[in-house]
Amino acid sequence: MQSVVARSMIALTSMAAIFGAILAVASRIFVVHRDPRVEQVLDLLPGANCGACGFPGCQGLAEAMVKGDAPPNACPPGGAEAAAAIADMLGGEAGEMVRKIAVVHCNGGLSNSVQRLEYEGIEDCRAAMLVGGSPKSCIFGCLGLGTCRLVCPFDAVELDEEGLVHIDRVKCTGCGNCVEACPVNIIDLVPEDVKVHIKCSSHDKGAAAKKVCEVACIACQLCVKKCPQGAISMDDNLAVLDHSKCTNCGICAAVCPTHTIVDGVKARPKAVIGGGCDGIGKCKEVCPVKAIEGEPGERHEIVREKCIGCGLCMEACPNKAINMVGALGHQRGRE
Repeated sequence: MQSVVARSMIALTSMAAIFGAILAVASRIFVVHRDPRVEQVLDLLPGANCGACGFPGCQGLAEAMVKGDAPPNACPPGGAEAAAAIADMLGGEAGEMVRKIAVVHCNGGLSNSVQRLEYEGIEDCRAAMLVGGSPKSCIFGCLGLGTCRLVCPFDAVELDEEGLVHIDRVKCTGCGNCVEACPVNIIDLVPEDVKVHIKCSSHDKGAAAKKVCEVACIACQLCVKKCPQGAISMDDNLAVLDHSKCTNCGICAAVCPTHTIVDGVKARPKAVIGGGCDGIGKCKEVCPVKAIEGEPGERHEIVREKCIGCGLCMEACPNKAINMVGALGHQRGRE
């Protein structure tokens, strides 16, 4: 009996030695030499593993950058600072990087939109769409169950008591996770410097849209007609903003009858008419909100409560008699 045990132990020991030798040889033959720069790039990335770059996490992106398969500015959350640091380390140019933030194109909450049913189930927008569709009568609107909040790795999405989603502009990195997760496709990434947003996604005709939501776009086209830059157009009963043309003048938001367009500029300057005014009235003609009063030949006046600080009057005044004073500093007429 002892001899059998001894032979078994010898056999197992021999096999272990042989397999160990094989593994030792294989480790030398098939060794993978890792570029030390991968760890250095990884340290410069935010480490969110959000996937916004299109690679499998920060590790995958770091490896791609070192290989030259991804540019230094491929990480939206890292921003220009990370791109510059990575480009400096690897050599080359960081490239231009425009910071973008998420915008939810819906402002219809519990109190200003019609609810067609009460959803009881998994608190997930995708689940709700599978079992019964949107609880709102507007099928284009936000479902308000917060799936976008769950997938945001930066805690930049908030859901209020109205069932409305709000994006924290400071925390948002433009990773796009919320955009991908939204089953009704009402979240978009826009340049950070764009402050005016169309908060509606309905393609219903005006009367139908207004019937189910007080703040819906009714396709009246006032914003299209009043925009001095031609930055707004209509697409299937919905106003659409061209970010590349928008100057954040706020005129569209001021004239929108349903307050669908939201002006994110916290404070604007006001026009002031000086003593050089001769009452020609050019300013009065171009004012989109009728904030200028006065008779021909007499000095005109600004109705401060109506003035939105767009500056069109200052540009139109042939006598340079209008200045913009206030939130954005002091601007003199066409000097």
